[in-house]
Amino acid sequence: MVSNFTEKEYTFAMHNRLTDELAVCGLNAVKALGKVHPERVNRFFLREDRLSLFSPLCKVLAERKRPYKLCEDEELEKICKSRYHQGVVAMIYAPQAEGVLPEDLSAWALEGKTALLLCDIENDHNLGALIRCAAFFDASPLILTPGSSALTTSACRVAEGGVEHVEFRSVRSAGIFLQSASKLLVTIGADPRARIRISDLPRLIKDRFPRGRAGVILAMGNEETGLSPEIKEQCTLLARIPGTGAIDSLNVAQAAALFLQELYER
Repeated sequence: MVSNFTEKEYTFAMHNRLTDELAVCGLNAVKALGKVHPERVNRFFLREDRLSLFSPLCKVLAERKRPYKLCEDEELEKICKSRYHQGVVAMIYAPQAEGVLPEDLSAWALEGKTALLLCDIENDHNLGALIRCAAFFDASPLILTPGSSALTTSACRVAEGGVEHVEFRSVRSAGIFLQSASKLLVTIGADPRARIRISDLPRLIKDRFPRGRAGVILAMGNEETGLSPEIKEQCTLLARIPGTGAIDSLNVAQAAALFLQELYER
């Protein structure tokens, strides 16, 4: 019997709290949105020099009777509350992160998925960079805890289109979730003081699952405190990135990229 670590109706709020819509801005972010999920766009605002680049999206919006409008930089900045809009702003209803069910773990194990568990990642820029890493290395789903940042305009922009290529899930408790997940998958915690190096991970995973490709969950901790002792205790393996020691650790997104590269190549 798998622990009741989530419930199906539990979702993690990923939109801005003051509005039902989320502004997605930045060329790569909006290009990916328009290519992969144009149906999510409710309204679209763009500078005139971007019109030829986004004419396919404008055509889809016209067919769906959704508005788009040519704007100057000042208006675009007011709409998305960022000066880094790069001439395009799309308004969407942000994706919801559904809870994880026991059958999901079985499916991820069978498929040999690599998933990324974010434990109390509070900085939305870090969240965006982590989403970008997850998309680049096909680490999906991306699982969020209640203490993590919501998906914001800044996170979408930093993700550079990665939001459209990962599935978002949520758990109430990282520790309880890992306790259940470790029965079916290899759960790895990033710990700068661990004995194991990340280069050891492919061999150790193969030793535990000699047949086929094992499913893996990589847990990354809070930017300041890392993973809690309770969470580390529930991980199958703890691993570190070797360095000079001159600086205690890398940025969480940098660290995740190095871990995910090792796991991708296994």
